[in-house]
Amino acid sequence: MAKSSRCVSSEAGVDDLRARVQERLDGLSRAEQKVARYLLNMPQEQLVFATAEELGQHTGTSDATVVRTARKLGYSGLPELKREAGRALVTTVAPATRLEQRLASIGPDLERAMATVFTEARDELENTLAALKLEDVRTAVSLLSHAREVMAFGVGGSELGARHLALRLNRLGRRARFVGSTGFRLADDLLLLGRDDVVVIYLPGRALPELEVLLDHAQVVGARRILISERRLAKQFAPQLDVALYAAGGAGRVAAESTSALTLTDLLVHGVATLHETQAVETRNTLTSLRERLLRK
Repeated sequence: MAKSSRCVSSEAGVDDLRARVQERLDGLSRAEQKVARYLLNMPQEQLVFATAEELGQHTGTSDATVVRTARKLGYSGLPELKREAGRALVTTVAPATRLEQRLASIGPDLERAMATVFTEARDELENTLAALKLEDVRTAVSLLSHAREVMAFGVGGSELGARHLALRLNRLGRRARFVGSTGFRLADDLLLLGRDDVVVIYLPGRALPELEVLLDHAQVVGARRILISERRLAKQFAPQLDVALYAAGGAGRVAAESTSALTLTDLLVHGVATLHETQAVETRNTLTSLRERLLRK
């Protein structure tokens, strides 16, 4: 008999966690061992939505013990542990099933949903900030500020970040365009890419088939390349990138996976604005004037 998607996701998600627990269990306190065993036996579709406080209550420990356990298992914290579980769900569970799991896990309790959404968003932003390197941010800002044109690429959940970058840069008076094409249609958008351009690629936690072609072509024409994604993809494509910026996120969560990417985009746009202050102010005045005229029509 074929295994259900829930069973498959659970098996795939616990492999890394099981290895970490087996390797480090003896170095944990009794309370931490209790948490580790609970995490190991917990269904992954429930783990990705659990807060440190809830896990502390279920194990008879505390939220601080839960966080400490995650770190002693080699994760940066509970959010990273949950993201690894969420990544397993992405590769093994259909989107509709993940939605069912989210609804079943949190239920109709809006108070719990509110706490979950804001906790996830805060955790993602804190993890993104902790992983950011100032020198990488400066490099990205410099590339964007000197670009003839910026091509912001993103599809699916990553489209929002790419559209946001293109819009914000346009409002500074900088040339930018959003590209969300895939397959053959992407070829037409790549034709306009030139030597003095910059490609900013927004990716979720998985690579797209188009990514290799996009990066290869950008490299051939001499366009600079920035990736905003998770660490695994940044390492995988590092030789083809000028800079990679980490944006925490992941599927199987209530908070949007684009939360960190959008915030990081705002940081980059602010950096560009400070280098082109006069142009930014003049463009904003023009935008305001055009809006006022349109409102009078």
